[in-house]
Amino acid sequence: MKTTDGTNRGLAVTAASRESGGQSGQLPLVAMSFVHFLNDGSANYLPGILPAVLIMLHEPVSMAGVIMAALLIGQALQPLMGRLADWLGGNSLIAVGLAGSAVGGGLLGFAHSLPLLIGDLLLISIGNALFHPQALAAVRSQLRQRQALGLAFFLIGGELGRGVWPVAAGWIVVHAGISSLWLTSLPAVVMLPVILRLAPHLPAKRTGGERIDWQDHRGPFVGLVGYAGLRAFATYGLVTFIPLLWHMRGGSLIGGASIITTLISVGVIGNLAGGHLVDRLGRRPVVLLSSVAVIVLVPVLTLVSGAFVWIVAGLLGIALFSSSSVTVLIGQDIFSENRSLGSGIALGLGNGVGALLVFIVGFWLSAGTIQGMFWLLAGSAALSIAFALSIPARYLTRVAGGRDSG
Repeated sequence: MKTTDGTNRGLAVTAASRESGGQSGQLPLVAMSFVHFLNDGSANYLPGILPAVLIMLHEPVSMAGVIMAALLIGQALQPLMGRLADWLGGNSLIAVGLAGSAVGGGLLGFAHSLPLLIGDLLLISIGNALFHPQALAAVRSQLRQRQALGLAFFLIGGELGRGVWPVAAGWIVVHAGISSLWLTSLPAVVMLPVILRLAPHLPAKRTGGERIDWQDHRGPFVGLVGYAGLRAFATYGLVTFIPLLWHMRGGSLIGGASIITTLISVGVIGNLAGGHLVDRLGRRPVVLLSSVAVIVLVPVLTLVSGAFVWIVAGLLGIALFSSSSVTVLIGQDIFSENRSLGSGIALGLGNGVGALLVFIVGFWLSAGTIQGMFWLLAGSAALSIAFALSIPARYLTRVAGGRDSG
């Protein structure tokens, strides 16, 4: 009798939770940040072992851009995935995306030919594209105040994943062989049932949604994609070229990966500080100061040696990621009719543009040109300022306390 009553009460609680949109079973922000850590770690450890992959496949350094583009180009699908996320509602794309990233990451060590590797990287890329729009929209749906700081906290989970996984993958390759990379997928696979049960649920928006006024959004859209794309190019270029430059100068695989780990992990400070400053000072100062710092620090990174390499890499990470949350907020505010689409454009389409640029410049990459690539990345950060300033002031202006100015 007690078992029956307990079961009935459990079913009643479950039904009530479903009727209320699943609100009683949501993960806290820290747990969603951990899910982001697992996804982005599984999907982005390739730079840390890129020299080893090129050696395994007997490919020249000029193929680095092609390989990295295959990993990243699927993120351009994020706007489409954002529309799909709104249509479906729930949280299924969060779990499916994580599964694609983790499984693809686990299979990377078994891709012993370039076509197999490209196919596996595309699987990772699509999984990553599925994950982000719904996850970002779900997190923002839980934030009532200080949204920039809240989104920054979620984003740092992904940054830590992209920082920790490359050096972990490098350690696995050095000590257990490249075929043991399947170990990187285990944490995400274990978490999948938990995510399906507890992740925030979004309502489905299949009818009655606001029509997106593309004509009105065209100018802000171009400015946002130009800014986000060039910043993504700087970031992806750095994580691609740093290990290669380090390897060419005689450095170890783990050493090169640790520079990326430092750049991205210390960038967490920038993300949190940027989110806080946006809420206190406004969006425009953060966007501009971030770009200026990148312009200065990228060339410096190639000139220093010893411990200063990791110090400059950490400062560069802070500069790069201090504008991450504001970029998402701008995208969501431009496309206020569909915030999942706005997130997808700010991150996904911008990242897709960055990946395409890495692919293009990769054909000119060689042992003799790699130093010049860093100057190109600094130039892209300078050009990004022009795109940022072209975004209408209403999307860049905030007043203290994090409230919209108008």
